[in-house]
Amino acid sequence: MSPQAPAKGRGAVGNVANRFEKIHLEPDPDWNPQEDPAPSTQFLKDSTQTIISYNDSPDIGFKASINAYRGCEHGCAYCYARPTHEYLGFSAGMDFESRIMVKERAPELLRRELASAKWQPQVIMMSGVTDCYQPVERKLKLTRGCLEVLAEFRNPVGIVTKNYLVTRDIDLLCKLAMYNAAGVNLSINSLDTELARRLEPRASTPKHRLAAVEALANAGVPVGVLVAPVIPGLNDHEIASVLAAAKSAGVRWAGMVVLRLPFTVAPVFEQWLNHHAPEKAAKVLGRIRAIRGGKLNDPRFGSRMSGEGIFAEQISQMFEVARRKVGLPEERPELSISAFRRPAGAQLELSLPNGSGPP
Repeated sequence: MSPQAPAKGRGAVGNVANRFEKIHLEPDPDWNPQEDPAPSTQFLKDSTQTIISYNDSPDIGFKASINAYRGCEHGCAYCYARPTHEYLGFSAGMDFESRIMVKERAPELLRRELASAKWQPQVIMMSGVTDCYQPVERKLKLTRGCLEVLAEFRNPVGIVTKNYLVTRDIDLLCKLAMYNAAGVNLSINSLDTELARRLEPRASTPKHRLAAVEALANAGVPVGVLVAPVIPGLNDHEIASVLAAAKSAGVRWAGMVVLRLPFTVAPVFEQWLNHHAPEKAAKVLGRIRAIRGGKLNDPRFGSRMSGEGIFAEQISQMFEVARRKVGLPEERPELSISAFRRPAGAQLELSLPNGSGPP
């Protein structure tokens, strides 16, 4: 157990050691965590030259994705993306949620890549790694800028988010939805406001996520609910209530993913459990090991999203029964590339030296 106390508004208790670094910090024996202020968030420039990433994972429903931010201020203790920060020399713990890399040129890079003849129109996923509507997006509007480009090209986009801020961009999502080129998933794994506040400290509350569902549905934007992650022994009993509330709010489909704890996510989540739910820690960790072959993580394709064994089967059955009861399909509607176009202006801009526009 870490000696640190959880910082207000943060998910990680502290910084776990970077698995690629030989040196890490240890607090002095007489250090008083109560006197240490919660770290403020730093936003650092990411000078990447491309924005569309590709994956070939057989159990992920998309190939192309864009992420304007690396790291996520939502601070979800269980986030599977935390280890990606270690490649930058940071920790998967507090650094992941307090040192955010910002791709300021994301909309510009996206325009350039979509205008290229090499681009094969296909669905682009936003929030494939970190949430594209995390708090700083309200100010920087990089996600909105990317959506403006996607709407101009009529390229289909899928979004997963925990933030009500998605409703700000309803105008652009409606434009894409006219061509069956937009779909949004609100991630909701509990209706317990207090649990959500501790587990996902800077994400929107469950009530506001349901309000976002309602706003999107009323505007005609296809919207579903992703019950993720389901944490055995902690929130699995809420599957039916989440699906019922989401259905009432207007979702058209429902999906589910069971908790997975790759690499350094495991110690971050274990520390969170010991501080925020010590009375449930042994049960939760025991259930996780039961569905992961005796370990805290099983990275095998085909089982990593659902787990195996009796408890995994029970979670799957609870979801299926609840989903059928409220009348929601599991498969989301397929988005279309038929309306994709390359605007003439974008082609001209691409052909000029350095991608610069006409004088």
